[in-house]
Amino acid sequence: MDRISNLPNELLVKILSFVPTKVAVSTSVLSKRWERLWMGVPKLDCGHIDEPEIRDFICKNLPLRAPFIEILCLENFQPFQFEDIKRWVEIAVSHCLRELSIYFCNYVVPELILPRSLYTCKSLVILKTEGSGILVDVPPTACLPSLKTLQLEEVTYSNEDSLRLLLSHCPVLEDLLIRREDEADKAVIVVIVPSLLRLTLRNDCCCGHYPSVDGYIIDLSVMQNIVKLLEQCTHVKRLSLRELCSGEDEHKYRSGIVFNRLEYLKLCICNDNWSKLLVWLLRNSPKLRVLNLYVESYPPYEEYVRIRWKNKRSFVPECLRTSLETLKFVGYIGRPEERDFLSFIFKHARCLKSISIGDYVRR
Repeated sequence: MDRISNLPNELLVKILSFVPTKVAVSTSVLSKRWERLWMGVPKLDCGHIDEPEIRDFICKNLPLRAPFIEILCLENFQPFQFEDIKRWVEIAVSHCLRELSIYFCNYVVPELILPRSLYTCKSLVILKTEGSGILVDVPPTACLPSLKTLQLEEVTYSNEDSLRLLLSHCPVLEDLLIRREDEADKAVIVVIVPSLLRLTLRNDCCCGHYPSVDGYIIDLSVMQNIVKLLEQCTHVKRLSLRELCSGEDEHKYRSGIVFNRLEYLKLCICNDNWSKLLVWLLRNSPKLRVLNLYVESYPPYEEYVRIRWKNKRSFVPECLRTSLETLKFVGYIGRPEERDFLSFIFKHARCLKSISIGDYVRR
């Protein structure tokens, strides 16, 4: 301990930044010098603090911390009161907060209303919220000029306009994730963010309501009626599709839908409908450069319905003749239908430069 104590405070604070907040706070009892060192740590992670005495100690001393609280993480905080959480967030906002992560789940009613000061935090770059207990109530004065990453998972909105209002006040937002599970949430998602680079939409309840999107990278998971949604995303450059629960009747492929900017396509092969979707996407993606197909380790491969390409030879997508350079197929085991698909690609892909064929993706 004597050798450690000889180190400068800046180095000791750096060391404390690598240990859990619970451990960093506990060092305050070592000596008078250590009493306030933990307050200089820029990250406060209260994800696993379940002792009321530590909670009370942090609540008491949080306002005395150094000018910067760069990262605040609150999750699994059963001993904390709602007012404690709101107060912590307010203090962090006043200390130049850059990243906030909150998880709070309440299956009865949403009770955690985030402080209004959060929605006007000029320094906030990353905001991650998850849990039905969080109520998103956006004030008209909202302004998040630095926010680049926003995740809203299973949260409750105070009204139908809350999401639109929030997004309209994020002028540099680049990465947006929205996840809904509640079947009662039937509001249409409208995303109009010119600065957006990545959009992830996850609708686990499969309620069939389609978002209107404006972005460049789309990652869609567990959505119904995928084609109707994709028709509104024809300008994207990168597209990732996985675990979609689409039925036979839901695929209504219309002609005239062209993905003129699509260069990268990642597709999870889950059922027979995927072959039809893949054909449709290839036919309508004239600038596609990278095709990434994969089979995850579930459902069991015995239930995996194979791609059928024998009756697809009558057409050759333009992207195969002029642009496709990279093919990756993870989950390939050499079944006849898979060999037929690869044969089709090899025969017609004139610009192919890189090929990768491998085993399953493991979770």
